[in-house]
Amino acid sequence: MAETGSLGPSVWAVSDGRAGNAAQVRAVLQALGDTRRWIQIAHINGEAHRSDPLVLTPRIPWTWLPADKWPAPLVSLPKNQRTQLEAPWPTVWVAAGRRSAALTRKVRELSGGKTLTVQILDPRIPADNFDLLVTPAHDEVSGPNVIQTIGSPSYFPPDLIEEAGQSFADLADERSKSAIVILGGNSRAHTFTDAAAERLESQLRILAGQGWRLRLTTSHRTPVPVVARFRSMADEIGARFWAGPEDGENPYLAWLVFSDCAIVTEDSANMLSDAAWHDLPIHIARLEGRSKKFDSLHQSLIDHGAARWFGGTLETWSYPALREADRVADAIVEKLLARHPQPDMGGDDTKVAPPDWME
Repeated sequence: MAETGSLGPSVWAVSDGRAGNAAQVRAVLQALGDTRRWIQIAHINGEAHRSDPLVLTPRIPWTWLPADKWPAPLVSLPKNQRTQLEAPWPTVWVAAGRRSAALTRKVRELSGGKTLTVQILDPRIPADNFDLLVTPAHDEVSGPNVIQTIGSPSYFPPDLIEEAGQSFADLADERSKSAIVILGGNSRAHTFTDAAAERLESQLRILAGQGWRLRLTTSHRTPVPVVARFRSMADEIGARFWAGPEDGENPYLAWLVFSDCAIVTEDSANMLSDAAWHDLPIHIARLEGRSKKFDSLHQSLIDHGAARWFGGTLETWSYPALREADRVADAIVEKLLARHPQPDMGGDDTKVAPPDWME
């Protein structure tokens, strides 16, 4: 049983510095820290608590090799990062992306298997190198310890939703015929070309003329000319626009909460999954380029009833919200309880507090 004042199981969140990967790790940890789950595992007396994520950036030539072929994985890191990977090891390690997979394997080995290792996204090595492997269904990875998700794990804590609702309470009166427009950018598979931008701008202007309240936001991958183009358009048609701190407080979550539907460019699993978490009818806007994996992702969202291709008109419909981070967190709790059975709590869970790494 945990000692008095224990913080519960220790969890290390691992990022390779890529925003999309870090967002998926954060979503899983926030779901794990939900009070109803944390109560179940708060008796575990973890060591080496960390409130901040670890940013680990392995170097070439290691990153050229499959994750199960790295010689001395810790040496792949810059010296100032190696010192962060020392015993005592955490109760749970959650990482995302191929570049972190070799380090996940190594920590599992160094901890003697005591650290529950969770790897997100296809590491392109066998799943049995980890305790849990979380991959999108369109990656077609299977196994007894594999959780296949539709899209990416997304999660929005209730306190942040409440805070966003209070900060942008005026949006509650502007919900009728409202749509959040989430603009992505260039990636390996897609390009936000001038032609794609011109097509989308024309469609949005028509929607504004039909009385739709549009709320446009960009990502860190949105090309600067595209940002400028849609900022100018928003000014002209009376739409709301946010691209960074220069536009004030970030309204992203509030716009998800207070919109009737979403238009999301096709290039980001995370952005599409955020809208699906809020069960918003998703209209997928095409860019230029295609890939088999993204085709499968789009089809999985369409098959779930979450999405349709955007052709210039907006509709509303209902479907079961996608809460994939919750499924992953439940699986982590199940495995932790198998290793650390819950003692008799005496019916008093009032002293259990959520972990500080939920922030």
